[in-house]
Amino acid sequence: MSEFKLPTEIVELPSKGLLYSEESGLKSGKIEMKYMTAREEDILTNQSYISKGIVLDKLMQSLIVSEINYNKLLIGDKNAIMVAARILGYGSEYSFDYNGTNETVDLSLLENKEIDESLFEEGSNNFSFTLPHSKNHITFKILTHEDEKNIQRELDGLKKINKENSPELSTRLKYMITSVEDKSEKKDIREFVDNYLLAKDSRALREYVRKIQPDVDLTFFPDDAENRVTLPIGVEFFWPDV
Repeated sequence: MSEFKLPTEIVELPSKGLLYSEESGLKSGKIEMKYMTAREEDILTNQSYISKGIVLDKLMQSLIVSEINYNKLLIGDKNAIMVAARILGYGSEYSFDYNGTNETVDLSLLENKEIDESLFEEGSNNFSFTLPHSKNHITFKILTHEDEKNIQRELDGLKKINKENSPELSTRLKYMITSVEDKSEKKDIREFVDNYLLAKDSRALREYVRKIQPDVDLTFFPDDAENRVTLPIGVEFFWPDV
């Protein structure tokens, strides 16, 4: 039987691989992805995956050719892979409704955010920050896909206990912060977030993380607008025929 060939593309990761360990397959800052086939379209229509909220992860894992640990992907790098998956599957032209107006964005023109490499300790996902109001010194990490799964699992468990309880913000901070005043035990971090983290310090930390976090610039200029806004990622992104 003849050997069939499938085209692939190299995707540049926003992190440039700087925050991954030397032995990680993500250290190069690039991954190889194949074009979407009928198999991936089956994944996109798999009702079990859709109901479990894992359909896009299954899709991207199927498209990635490089040997990597998907769980260790930084969220910003995962966003870059998501955009690449859309382009490889249905092309770069993305049309959607925004405030009652039909907009079209060329996804191939989206760029990775500029990062300040001087803040990065190569091979280590670890950062320092002094909270501006309480002056407590903390260390934190950029969240990964694995962290996001654990956060969602914890939130789902809390919701079973109290359906009106949705501590998403504080739960994310508990996974993001790795130490407070040199205390790195999980119980110490959780106690700090619940009882001692000032709201204005929480906001300052989140703003700082947003500033330094590697990611894709998912913003665009709507027609007749003066400022950029976040690109809405709706069902049309991977289901353009909807």
